[in-house]
Amino acid sequence: MPEQAAATDTPADPPATTPAPSRLLVLDGLRLVAALMVVAHHLVRGPWGVRPEEHFGLLASLAKYGWLGVNLFFLISGFVICMSSWGRSLGKFAESRIVRLFPAYWFGVILTTAVLMLWPVLRESVSVPQALANLTMMQSGLGVIDQDWSYWSLGAELRFYLLFAIVVWLGVTYRRVVYFCAVWTIVAAFSTSWHEGWLDNLIVPNFAPYFVAGTALFLIHRFGATLLLWGLVGVNWLIALYRLEKYDGVVVLHLNWWPVAAVVTVFWGIMIAVALGAFERVRGRWLLTAGALTYPLYLIHQAIGQTLIRGLHEHVPAWLLLGAVIALMLGTAWLINRYVERPLGRRLKRGLDASLTAARNA
Repeated sequence: MPEQAAATDTPADPPATTPAPSRLLVLDGLRLVAALMVVAHHLVRGPWGVRPEEHFGLLASLAKYGWLGVNLFFLISGFVICMSSWGRSLGKFAESRIVRLFPAYWFGVILTTAVLMLWPVLRESVSVPQALANLTMMQSGLGVIDQDWSYWSLGAELRFYLLFAIVVWLGVTYRRVVYFCAVWTIVAAFSTSWHEGWLDNLIVPNFAPYFVAGTALFLIHRFGATLLLWGLVGVNWLIALYRLEKYDGVVVLHLNWWPVAAVVTVFWGIMIAVALGAFERVRGRWLLTAGALTYPLYLIHQAIGQTLIRGLHEHVPAWLLLGAVIALMLGTAWLINRYVERPLGRRLKRGLDASLTAARNA
């Protein structure tokens, strides 16, 4: 019967024009959790003048693992980018990423540059040409130092977008996304043995397992589980665990592999639960606020927060200063979202819409 044939074909190759599912608010909450993990790592273990354990005890020991929040970000990113790209043209995909990333980022670079220039107690700002290069978000490709050290992860995100843009250009379908995940998994796994530096730089093999697993988990969430999808999730989990052994965070902080692997495994478990619908009833406007705070908080917390700690830790009790700095970062993040990200994003979107229209009509 034609109806049966259509039903059979849908999970294998759904049309590119199928609208994307509604937003999962739990992901906004998870993104803020990931951001706060990174904030804790950088500020609790910041420039206090003594070992952070002397001030913060157990919190400092736990904050050693806060850098793993970036890995959770990448898992979520794979899920969300696949979800939000469904039914979009390449132009609209690029527009959505530009509007989402750049307004807050430009402000973050400018604010961080101003703080480091006016109060260079942590370190001096990069040079003006390097600061200008940072505004492109392509400074890692240019060999330029990140104005805020946390910006390194944005380069990895951009490369994921670039790779996934190939799928968007062809038209996002279930089958093409599965092919993309399988090919990226294999190439990322073997790239190191090929000794091709340019390829490693493009496909970010250390973080590919997170992006791929997140993407496969979105397919599970939307279309249902299959052995192939579980295989992609499982294989990339195993590769991610293996690569942790040589991570800078593990080596520099002299961490045991087992607890780091346990944290990453918990991340996988949480995202599997999201994919299977365990958090679909999680609601609340506070989750939207949490999601809105996450990106600007990530952009401004490290260099500015550590500057405040370095400049004030001899005059303010440690716990009070830590709480005040985090509160200030959260408040500033809200202001950036409310008065920079939203209005500038709307203007940028209008300009890009007009540009796309002009390009189509040319």
